[in-house]
Amino acid sequence: MSGAIRSPGTWFEDFRRGQRMRHARGMTVDAVTGSFLARSVVNTAQVHWNDRADRDEALGSGFVVFGLITASTVLGLASQDATEHVVAELGYDDFRFLTPVYQGDTLYALTEVLAVHAATDRSDAGVVEFAHWGLNQDDTLVFKGRRTVLIARRLPA
Repeated sequence: MSGAIRSPGTWFEDFRRGQRMRHARGMTVDAVTGSFLARSVVNTAQVHWNDRADRDEALGSGFVVFGLITASTVLGLASQDATEHVVAELGYDDFRFLTPVYQGDTLYALTEVLAVHAATDRSDAGVVEFAHWGLNQDDTLVFKGRRTVLIARRLPA
């Protein structure tokens, strides 16, 4: 089983523009992930952790997961295949939360390589831009965003 979830290569030279990945792992968002982390980052929106809070009927009856937990989970699920040899995070852009994620939902990640280019200031790494998407257990798109990273080369140029 572990061989099925290992990526063949995550060095700078291994990435190609247009390359797509469906990441093998999924993660169910439990109460610790959902409520505790929302409180830990001082997100005071009651829909994350208060059983007695008034809820908008459109949101349903479960606890809504804080959006940055959703984003972090999707990025984390993508990390083994996309960013295992990251030297630095350069930026995050265009995060969109498309439908609520609830405690108990399971998230999965997809990635596409948008750009690959040499770093201007170092020979031991290059810049890769990724698009990431998060899906729930029903294959509903819940998140999308872009991430730019500096990834180590297998061998310095």
